[in-house]
Amino acid sequence: MSTPPVGPAHEHLRAMLGPHALGHLGDAETAEVEAHLGTCPSCRAELSAIAPLAGPLTRVDPDTPHVPGVAPPDGFAGVLHRLEREPTREPAPLPSSDDLAARRRRRARPLLTAAAAAVIGLAGVGVGLALAGTGDPAVAPVAVQALDPTVRASAGTIDHSWGVEVVLTASGFAEGQRYEVTVLDRTGRPVPAGAFRGTGGAPMVCRLNSSVLLDQAGGFVVTDADGDEVLRSSFA
Repeated sequence: MSTPPVGPAHEHLRAMLGPHALGHLGDAETAEVEAHLGTCPSCRAELSAIAPLAGPLTRVDPDTPHVPGVAPPDGFAGVLHRLEREPTREPAPLPSSDDLAARRRRRARPLLTAAAAAVIGLAGVGVGLALAGTGDPAVAPVAVQALDPTVRASAGTIDHSWGVEVVLTASGFAEGQRYEVTVLDRTGRPVPAGAFRGTGGAPMVCRLNSSVLLDQAGGFVVTDADGDEVLRSSFA
């Protein structure tokens, strides 16, 4: 398996994936990111993982107030809540209604861009995201086969309009080691679904997202740092 690219230049381009998915880059930045994607499998995989979230992100209202006395939401909605509560540095001496509308539009772009950056960071460790008000969808169990005798695992899927979410509960993955998760469509085509780090004997729950629709998905595989399969599942 090839060594992932590292360095400040790569991290700068990786940080632009969220704004790129949201369509917030200028022409020059878009061209720079697309040129990089043509040579970087790692960034292509991350963009594929976060692309299904671009639609929900653009529908988030950055001006939605928090109700006093009610705990802020968890997960991605909590990220948005914390971001929108951060103080702004804009002066506000008796603003007109037009001024207020313009300021809300200016704040919306960096808020959603920051939220998209948070999506990248969370997807990198296999954490699933939920928007406020979506509830807890049903998880359908699927068969899993551990190819490493130390691994104990079970899994289920959640059918979303943008693709399939895999919920993996497991223990026995080597502590600190990175594992890649790939969903296979019914033709065998692999589509990245994120990654996670092993926790040794401690149990863990990973929620991983793929753009493959559930009725077109055949299963998923988990591979280690050497590219060897450690776990596979069938959605039959």
